[in-house]
Amino acid sequence: MAICYGAYMGEIFRAGIQAIPKGQMEAARSLGMSRSQAMVHVILPQAFRTILPPIGNEFVALLKDSSLVSILAVADLLRRGREYASESFTYFETYTVVALVYLIITLFLSKLISLMEERTSVK
Repeated sequence: MAICYGAYMGEIFRAGIQAIPKGQMEAARSLGMSRSQAMVHVILPQAFRTILPPIGNEFVALLKDSSLVSILAVADLLRRGREYASESFTYFETYTVVALVYLIITLFLSKLISLMEERTSVK
C-alpha cells in the first residue's frame, strides 16, 4: 500500500511542478537564484496550491484503504472493533462507534485540507 500511494504522491508532485510555466524558473535564474533556491522560493510555493487538493484526496483514500490492510495482519480500527464485537456480542454499537470514528477522522482531514486551500488561495 505504501508503494502504491507513494507512486501516486510522486505523480501528484511531478504534475504540480510541471504545471508551473518554465518561464518562472527562467525568471528566477535570471535574478541570480540557484536552481535549488528557485525551486524552493518560486516553483514549490506555486505548485503547492495546485497539488493540495489531490494530496488531500490521497490522504482520505489512504485512511479508507487502511481497513483493507487489516486482512494482511496490520490491526486497524475496524479489525479491533470486529474483535471487540465478537467478544462482547455488541455488534451494532461497536460498528456504529467505528463508523463514527472513521467519519470524524475523514471530516477532520477534509476540513484541514479545505482550510489549507483557503489559506493558500490567491486573493
